Amino acid sequence: MLNLFNFLKKEKVWDFEGGIHPPEMKTQSNGTPLSELPLPHRFIIPLKQHIGHEGEICVAPGDRVLRGQPLTFGTGRMLPVHAPTSGVIEAIGQHMTAHPSGLSELCVFLTPDGEDRWMPLDPLPDYRQHPRADIVQRIHDAGVAGLGGAGFPTATKLKGGLRGVNTLIINAAECEPYITADDRLMQDYAAEVLEGSRILAWVLQAERVLIGIEDNKPEAIAALKQALGSDRDLQIRVIPTKYPSGGAKQLTRILTGKEVPHGGRSTDIGVLMQNVGTAWAVKRAIVNGEPITERVVTLTGEAIAQPRNVWSRLGTPISHLLHHVGFTPAPRQMVIMGGPLMGFTLPSLDVPVVKITNCILAPSATEMGNNDEEQSCIRCSACADACPAKLLPQQLYWYSQGGDHDKARAHHIDDCIECGACAYVCPSNIPLVQYYRQEKAELRAIDLEAKRTLEAKARFEARQARLEREKQAREARHEEAKQRVARADNGELAAAKARVKARQVTEPDEATLEAQREARHAQARLRQAEAQAETQPVTRQSVDPRKAAVEAAIARAKAKKTAEKPAEAVPDAATAPDTAADPRKAAVEAAIARAKAKKAAQAEGAEATPAADSTAAPEAAADPRKAAVEAAIARARAKKAAQAEGTEAAPAADSTAAPDDAADPRKAAVEAAIARAKAKKAAQAEGAEATPAAHSTAAPDDAADPRKAAVEAAIARARAKKAAQAEGADAAPAVDSTSAPDAAPDPRKAAIEAAIARAKAKKAAQAESDADAASRDAAALATAAHFAVENAEQAQEQANNANAEPEQAPELNQPDDARKAAIAAAIARAKARKAQSSTTLED
Repeated sequence: MLNLFNFLKKEKVWDFEGGIHPPEMKTQSNGTPLSELPLPHRFIIPLKQHIGHEGEICVAPGDRVLRGQPLTFGTGRMLPVHAPTSGVIEAIGQHMTAHPSGLSELCVFLTPDGEDRWMPLDPLPDYRQHPRADIVQRIHDAGVAGLGGAGFPTATKLKGGLRGVNTLIINAAECEPYITADDRLMQDYAAEVLEGSRILAWVLQAERVLIGIEDNKPEAIAALKQALGSDRDLQIRVIPTKYPSGGAKQLTRILTGKEVPHGGRSTDIGVLMQNVGTAWAVKRAIVNGEPITERVVTLTGEAIAQPRNVWSRLGTPISHLLHHVGFTPAPRQMVIMGGPLMGFTLPSLDVPVVKITNCILAPSATEMGNNDEEQSCIRCSACADACPAKLLPQQLYWYSQGGDHDKARAHHIDDCIECGACAYVCPSNIPLVQYYRQEKAELRAIDLEAKRTLEAKARFEARQARLEREKQAREARHEEAKQRVARADNGELAAAKARVKARQVTEPDEATLEAQREARHAQARLRQAEAQAETQPVTRQSVDPRKAAVEAAIARAKAKKTAEKPAEAVPDAATAPDTAADPRKAAVEAAIARAKAKKAAQAEGAEATPAADSTAAPEAAADPRKAAVEAAIARARAKKAAQAEGTEAAPAADSTAAPDDAADPRKAAVEAAIARAKAKKAAQAEGAEATPAAHSTAAPDDAADPRKAAVEAAIARARAKKAAQAEGADAAPAVDSTSAPDAAPDPRKAAIEAAIARAKAKKAAQAESDADAASRDAAALATAAHFAVENAEQAQEQANNANAEPEQAPELNQPDDARKAAIAAAIARAKARKAQSSTTLED
């Protein structure tokens, strides 16, 4: 009856299908306490020592570091690595690492200084007073990963199990032969293992904590029970020895009786598993504040003289560990990292120790059994019976060897834990696990490529969708704009037209502005003529006040035409400047200017010689047509001025203008100067030969009368002929008393004088014709000015009678008659100046 009660009180455990019982080979190394080895001369620290991406480097060659100082940093699965001792960063480069492929990875090379100094630590003995998220972050910063061999980041695993986990399992089974690292750690540091388990349970808020350990480790079981004492927060479960009972799914089945679903995780059923070494590393990271810089490594095998477990710094070369335990290599010696079933052969002994390194096995040639060659499968099904994951290893082998990825995936090759039980029982020595590993790698590559393809397709489809949306939006905006234009009614069009008209009324057009500028220019020229007449002497280049008066009259006529335009095209009268000039005022100002010019001419004439004055007077009045034209212009101006100013201003204007127009004093002065120049030329031509009487007769008339010049030329020729006859006939010395003094002794000189006389006659005739043409042009100019003045006066009278607003600036579209008259007047003035200049130069 007592045995029955003990059986019922015993905690129930379950079993899993399959599994094997290989020789344990653990007693070689688990009987020796943990020891430390000297530091190597150089550490090789790989940046990636876990499942996930490597961190970012935060040191550079030449930097001095302390033990525990981070060499990389990162988040999530980017676990940092730390300096295993104090020293100097020698280099950062590629180096071969612990991997079956033997490929190189990025590593940090550290030369120790021998002091082994720690960086400043930050322990948290009262971790329960801090938020759980802070504890998880500290575990991440310490670089803690699964030390049982998988290398999954512990902090990431804890974050995923913060919700829904009610059972925490501490894996202490360590089922693979030869490996005793966890066994020795539990024997020597049982209290720290239990404390780390409590920290993990507190973070996860687990309802129970189960420590599963095989019954082939009695010393470790005793040490755990002793450290636990009377506490019941942790439960130690002893399970039967069977390989691979240390597998996560298998141990979960043994302790809880639950099956992890296919393709799922243990957290799906409320279970989370951590290794014994991981619990110890968590305790050091939280309570002591130490990041992971070392771990326990089993050194065993018949090729090693002193098998044992040692504390090994991360980054220590494997050759350094083997050298200190008496490694004696044999021909074709192999060194395996891990156990005999799940480990792999190292490509070189220079590879470093990493976080997942739990055992270095150096077996002898006979220790690993027969090394027969691989043979054909005999379909014995022994592998299927031994598979703990309930797979069909034989079928997976065929699919893996033939590259049939779809069928390999259909037979759940991803559920293989690579325990090696199938290869262990295979009578044909087929390395099944190696085939499965290769097929898994190919499937991962295919999945990665498919993922990239899907991402590229998704990006392409998103781009196409975005372009289509933008196109539809553009079309919608275009259609809306068309509808908006179509909905525009006549009222909106009328409003737009009204706005345009309003702008045209308020803003003067270009023609109006140009007319205003012309009016301002005309007034400026008139003011300039008045100022010049007051301050400068009357010369040929002076501004004619009569011309300015004519231009002012033309400007007023243009202003009148502008005022007569329709009301909508004329700017506001209040804003337009009063640019029109009063004709009466212009006439008065012109009379004042003429009076001033007359005074200046009289002053200049008084200084001239009497001969010049007597010569200029008859010549100024020599042309009766020109005098008649000027008199007519003067009478027309006087009449208009009398009509404009009334009876009061008529006598003054008439008395001022009439005599002044009959004989222009400036022209008289110019003609007197011309006469003086002609007389001087004639005197030089006659020379000393001519008699005083002839000189006095020819001087004033030689250049003026062409008939006299012709008579004188004939006389000269007759004299020359008579002189020739007298010389040829040897005539007597007695000659006519009248011709004696005039006869030239030299016939050549007489011929020259005759030619000069003919040239003078020709020039005089041409000058007379030019003077006639100038007189005609002046008459046309006077007539045009007369009409312009009449038009201006009529426009002014009409404006005064209509009581119109102040006149605006003239438009560009002035009457054609006024423009033609102005152009004709300008042409006449130019011709007159040209004729006068040519006459002066010839004389």
